[in-house]
Amino acid sequence: MKFLALLLFSLFSAATFAQAGDKPDLTLTGKLEGKDNQTYKLVPFDVPAGVDRITVDFAYTRKEQKTTIDLGLLGPGGFKNNAFRGWSGGNKSRFTVSPTDATPSYLPGPITPGRWNLLLGIPNIRDNAHAEYTAKVYFSRNGKIPDVLDTPLRAEPGWYRGDLHMHGAHSDGSCTTQSGKSKVPCPLFLTAQAAVDRGLDFIALSDHNTVSQANVMRELQPYFDHLLLLPSRELTTFTGHANLLGTWVPLDFRVGSADVPDWNTLLSSAAKLGGFLSLNHPIRLSGELCMGCGWTAKPEVDMHLVNGIEVVNTNDADTAISGVPFWEAQLDKGFRLTAVGGSDNHNAKQWNESHGSVGVGTPSTVVHAANLSLSALLDALRAGHAYIDVFGSKDRHLEFTANGNGFDAEMGDEVTIAQNGKADFSVKVAHVDGGSVEVVIDGKVASVIDQSKITAAAQTFSFPWTSDGQRHWLRANVRGVDGKLVLIGNPIYVNRCAAARH
Repeated sequence: MKFLALLLFSLFSAATFAQAGDKPDLTLTGKLEGKDNQTYKLVPFDVPAGVDRITVDFAYTRKEQKTTIDLGLLGPGGFKNNAFRGWSGGNKSRFTVSPTDATPSYLPGPITPGRWNLLLGIPNIRDNAHAEYTAKVYFSRNGKIPDVLDTPLRAEPGWYRGDLHMHGAHSDGSCTTQSGKSKVPCPLFLTAQAAVDRGLDFIALSDHNTVSQANVMRELQPYFDHLLLLPSRELTTFTGHANLLGTWVPLDFRVGSADVPDWNTLLSSAAKLGGFLSLNHPIRLSGELCMGCGWTAKPEVDMHLVNGIEVVNTNDADTAISGVPFWEAQLDKGFRLTAVGGSDNHNAKQWNESHGSVGVGTPSTVVHAANLSLSALLDALRAGHAYIDVFGSKDRHLEFTANGNGFDAEMGDEVTIAQNGKADFSVKVAHVDGGSVEVVIDGKVASVIDQSKITAAAQTFSFPWTSDGQRHWLRANVRGVDGKLVLIGNPIYVNRCAAARH
């Protein structure tokens, strides 16, 4: 849909509409000359109703002649209406503003429909010089992060390691002060630095119910150019917790209230935002020590509205509170839910203070994505192209694949194999010397590999499989020398209905 906008705002300026997709909604252009030296100019544009983020890309010519244009932003009414939204001068050519976050130099706040203005300051343009400027304006709706802000940190396909569950100063994360004398809300910078030290590629700062961390992350991301900071929050209720990944839109989390009577209402609202939602630590005791930590939602939740299950939280993989049985029970019911892991870290310094036993990145979720960007990671997580590194190593690796007549599948994929049809499955493992591989079919460990012992730094185990034409799911685990789980793989689904995954 095209919106009516200002077409001429001065003798030398114009606004034109762009097509949908990753193209700008508006392109504002103008010209400057010597008489504009040391003046300010307003470049107006109209913001339609329903927009919740404005992103601007600004460029101009004649820099080689020392032409300089500074940049700012005014909301409807400008300075007189206290609608100043920021001034970056000449230090940024791109900025974004939204209700939750803004590029440093700019202020987050409501995106009010109406007449906005770019504020241009021209500290220098020579007497006989001429310059042209272009401002590409992008309007976002429903919390979508525009493509122009989702530039991959790494462009190549690969296996990317991350932690999908942690807390900092914006909820109950705490750490010792510089003097070590007391605990205080832990700055997000320390969490991000801890993740870098652990060799992670991405983290989700999932504070309880809030999105106030968004603005800090907007500031941190340019510095952490090897670590992708993902939008997230932990929806924390009296009857269960869940992570919503990929959006900063505030969400009413009050399950049991008049506005949010049950979890299905909350999940339906979350699904409209297009993120990735996983149920957290579903097997926990709920009570005064950890209110709502266990999954006790009533009525029964529609699992079509859920994307994943946190099957490992901190170090619970081989304990009575492991989420693996809960997850596999949902798989048996016909749901395709991605298994993920999260540290649930509440102390960014914990890794160093505990000498490496727990902390950020324990466990890690390792995702096979097209690149290191928000959209690519969300796509891969929804597809189930992931495994869990239980102890958060930097190099342990697992691949589970299948090939047959007309298909070549990896973890998370669905294949169709007719009765008596055959497929060849493979498990590739790296850096778990002395451990063993196990294949799980429909929740039971299957004796399909003659020799499961890992005897090399990198090793492949293969087995043939004949279909009975029915629905099944197959996946692989890797156990260490002590028999404990070290890698947990997602399934390949055979003859499953594709509609089973939301």
